[in-house]
Amino acid sequence: MVKIFVLSEYSLNPPEDGQGRVKIANGPLYELQLVQTLARDESRINAWTEKCRKDVRKWFDDDLERVGDLISVLKPGDYIDSEWCENGKGAWAACDAYSISLVETAPATGRPVRMEYFLKFAVSKTGALVLIVSCHA
Repeated sequence: MVKIFVLSEYSLNPPEDGQGRVKIANGPLYELQLVQTLARDESRINAWTEKCRKDVRKWFDDDLERVGDLISVLKPGDYIDSEWCENGKGAWAACDAYSISLVETAPATGRPVRMEYFLKFAVSKTGALVLIVSCHA
């Protein structure tokens, strides 16, 4: 049996080895205002998975401050669900998922365009970092 390493502040009932993503009932797991406070400082944001790092490069030119800006405008009604996620290196985090729709200006045309962003994150066990698991349009 492989030992599960939980790196999130929330650590109740982690998935068993081989279970993959498991939904967590009764979320959100983290107080949104606390996450938003942490995310104001980009040094407290960690793109925790390889896919997330690629998406941050693609959608935000590697700018974690822009990711923090997205988190700052989330509302409790943007919450989708919570689930356990693995980072590809054997560590797990209990994450809250949010979706937000924003009107932005398209750089190529200067016209308004509606963008739907999906964010999935956890607070680290130390309470000092926001672990971004997913961040894409």
